[in-house]
Amino acid sequence: MSIGRGQVLLLFGLSLALYACAAGTNPAVNMADPAGLVAGFWRGVWHGLIVPISFVVSLFSDQVQIYEVHNNGAWYNFGFLIGVHTIFAGQETRRRVVKPKPGV
Repeated sequence: MSIGRGQVLLLFGLSLALYACAAGTNPAVNMADPAGLVAGFWRGVWHGLIVPISFVVSLFSDQVQIYEVHNNGAWYNFGFLIGVHTIFAGQETRRRVVKPKPGV
């Protein structure tokens, strides 16, 4: 089985697209914002919980962002993911109880 020129170009194009989507480093990690604060785990949880509201407001205001870039790194990210999971996937983890109909 040989690989054709088109397949090589397709593989190269897909690899380039994946590379372009890769996240880069955050130069503001562990740097305080203008108020002198660095967001940590609990602020990450809070920002994850309010992400639907933040998103809608960010569409109309340049002053509001979804993600705090002045954070302490991995702990903020972990808290943010916990908050987002609680909002978006938390509803899916509840079990539905189906009551049987009488006489069935």
